[in-house]
Amino acid sequence: MAKSKGFKDWLKRTMNILGPGLITGASDDDPSGIATYSQAGAGFGNATLWTALLSFPLMAAMQEMCARIGIVTGEGLAGTLKKYYSKPVLYFIVLLSFPAIVLNIGADIEGMGAVANLIVPSVNAPVFSFIFTVILLVCIIYFPYQKIASILKYLCAILLVYLVVPFIVKQDWMQIVKSTFIPTIHFDKEFLNILVAILGTTISPYLFFWQATMESEGKKEAKGSIMVDKKEVISMQKDVSIGMLLSNVVMFFIILTAASVLFKNGIHKIDTVEQAAEALKPLAGNLAYLLFALGVLGTGFLAIPVLSGCLSYMFAETFGWEEGLDKKFHEAKGFYIIIIISLVVGLGLNFLGISPIQALVYTAVLYGLTAPVAIAIVMHICNNKKIMGKFTNHPISNIAGVITFLLMGTAAVMLIYFQFFS
Repeated sequence: MAKSKGFKDWLKRTMNILGPGLITGASDDDPSGIATYSQAGAGFGNATLWTALLSFPLMAAMQEMCARIGIVTGEGLAGTLKKYYSKPVLYFIVLLSFPAIVLNIGADIEGMGAVANLIVPSVNAPVFSFIFTVILLVCIIYFPYQKIASILKYLCAILLVYLVVPFIVKQDWMQIVKSTFIPTIHFDKEFLNILVAILGTTISPYLFFWQATMESEGKKEAKGSIMVDKKEVISMQKDVSIGMLLSNVVMFFIILTAASVLFKNGIHKIDTVEQAAEALKPLAGNLAYLLFALGVLGTGFLAIPVLSGCLSYMFAETFGWEEGLDKKFHEAKGFYIIIIISLVVGLGLNFLGISPIQALVYTAVLYGLTAPVAIAIVMHICNNKKIMGKFTNHPISNIAGVITFLLMGTAAVMLIYFQFFS
């Protein structure tokens, strides 16, 4: 009885500290992430499982830095750059982020349209994409994001079915353990492409901006000041760690599921959402398409407001506009106009003739190429005592940040080399 009460108390305390970190982690497993991890498992079997183990501490460290910036400064990343750095640095990072985020929005919208077409083939995928764009705009403009997220996080729980499939398919568990703890790297264009895509979709620059902004917004709502205490920072660190851990567990099992079902059955390249959905067939049978579609739609509806909101916060902080997903349209017109533009442009990308799976993976690769710049900026801010005071980086944070920068930078340089010179 005492043990039961103790567990309930622990669970209650844990649930109370979960916030932006959990939402960020859930958003990280968006349609782009699902497509990338599925392609990795189908294309290379278990060879990329080690990336889940490697990326967890690195992405947790980066998101913790961004969250700490938001708590300490009371500003998002763009607001902090505007206040303490030169304008060219701010404009450069905004311009660098814009195409990747808009492509991500477009790819997610296209992916959502494609999976809806799986369930209702009589309606074309572009029609569904248009309908989802309208629904998203209405929801983002008229409803507080926290209310939307509190509902959609349950739909995203469908991704947990990936945790079941590997256990109902015959496995060589020793080989899986080996692939998890001993990195495998093939020095060719295809493998490096998927490696950069995996790193790009897990350590995405837009999540840096979102995390900092959500922490600063939460602080303003809670206290109206930027006084910081250690207890607050520790709670934030737990929130971020739990969110990133759950995100990486889902990532690991999506790769493993695709490797167990698709790779073993000779499907090494995923060109359509139907092929990606096949990974769930051992568990769901004819319901595999439905489960896959619901998972993609849930993560899409959760992630697209994060993507477009992140872009809007960046522009609003840069140009001093009113901002906030809790504000009405007439209170923050510029903020919401950027959201509208990003979704409309993203929808327009659907008509460029790129398949949904290709678009989703290309998005992750673009993040992988732009991430080193964002990482360097976050690291510089977190080591600046003028900005962070006594909350500058500890040596462990700096080590994790440097490793992340070198890993992302090296992977991106090697990809460019193999793409154009090999």
